[in-house]
Order: sequence, then C-alpha cells, then structure tokens
Amino acid sequence: MKQPSLRPLSDLIDEALGPVLAAQGFAASDIVTGWPEIVGETLASHCEPLKISWPRRIGDAPPEPATLILRVEGAFALEIQHQAPVIMERVNTRYGWRCIGKIVIKQGPVRKDPPRKPRPAPSADAIAEAERTVGSIADEGLREALVRLGSGILSDRPTQS
Repeated sequence: MKQPSLRPLSDLIDEALGPVLAAQGFAASDIVTGWPEIVGETLASHCEPLKISWPRRIGDAPPEPATLILRVEGAFALEIQHQAPVIMERVNTRYGWRCIGKIVIKQGPVRKDPPRKPRPAPSADAIAEAERTVGSIADEGLREALVRLGSGILSDRPTQS
C-alpha cells in the first residue's frame, strides 16, 4: 500500500477553497488569505473581501478591471472609502496588473480572529540545552539567533514524565 505524500497545509488551501472562491469571482485564495498583508492589520481588522465582480468581455477586447466588493464595519466605512485608491493599488500590485478598478462597500460585521496568546518564554533548561547544542560559533549574532531558535523549539517539545 502506497503511503500518501505529506504536503504543507498551505498547498491544499487553493484546492479546498478554490471552487468556493471561484464562485465569488476570486481567481485564487491569496487575496482572502493574504488580506492583512495586502491592506495592513488595521484595515484588515475592519474590512474583508467578499467578492470580485468581473465585467463581461466583449470579443477579443482586453479585460476591463473588476469591482472588489468589501464588507466593512459601519463606522469604518468612511475610512475605507478614503483608502479605496490605496487598497486598489495594493491589490493590483499583488497581482501584477490592473485587475481592480473599483471598490464597492457593503456595511456589515467583519469576522474577527481570536487574539493569539503570546508564547511563554523558553525555560532556563531549554536555553542551556540550546547553548550546549549550538556550541561555539565565531559570529555572535548567528550564535544568539541559533540559541533563540533552538530554545524555542525545545520549549515546544512535550515534557516526558
């Protein structure tokens, strides 16, 4: 029996969400999943992309820019309206062509992700073990970075009882 190959979850997002997003006009999931990177954390916490509406193509004419429909929290709609040219520019830059020519605002509640809990600091034992593992490296910055990485990894390991 052949073992299925392991793939990162990020490789499966387009396969899983692709049909649903295509029905909403999104060519790929990256505008939805990368929304905070495109518009910034502040804007992303108050608005989210709902749909991209593409105009009908006539003959062999070049495609007309689409309309990006955003859901925006009521009080923040005016800010998004002022930021619309910047948002369009950022989306177009992300795709590398002028795909968005207009933004339509729909007011409504925006889904909020629960705040992430900060990771606890590595234990002294994890730091000491990481320092022993790293050993002596001439470049002090590299050594410190490897110790931080190693102690973080060692802290994530479940403790054995």
